[in-house]
Amino acid sequence: MRRAAPIVLILSLFAPALVAQAPEIRFIAPAGAAATLPFSPAVRVGNTLYLAGQIGTDSTGRLVAGGIEAETRQIMTNIKRLVEANGSSMDRVVKCLVMLADIGEWARMNSVYVTFFPTHKPARSAFGSSGLALNARAEIECIAVVP
Repeated sequence: MRRAAPIVLILSLFAPALVAQAPEIRFIAPAGAAATLPFSPAVRVGNTLYLAGQIGTDSTGRLVAGGIEAETRQIMTNIKRLVEANGSSMDRVVKCLVMLADIGEWARMNSVYVTFFPTHKPARSAFGSSGLALNARAEIECIAVVP
């Protein structure tokens, strides 16, 4: 038992440093976000920002006219605003998921999407779906790192 005492003493000195702090979790609802939605538009866990899927709605909550290109431009503008409002930027977006009402519109969506990532391309997945909110043509969610 005498030999164990120094080991216990040493462990008790370093134990607090060995226990990891759980990252802070913040559920973010920007001003104007619909209070009736059953999800948070963004959640920050430590230095990672998770965005809920965005569709091409304008400030009034209406889907923009003009098809997949116009919707994608609005979606990416909405994502950019949300990312920047939370202390990050588009060059710190590391992952996106694209859901398309018609996978045949992938190339047209992509032609707008890439303009928002001129210096790097986040990891990305895409798939076709059988229906999106408000009959949107696309929905995109992203993960970003906050410095």
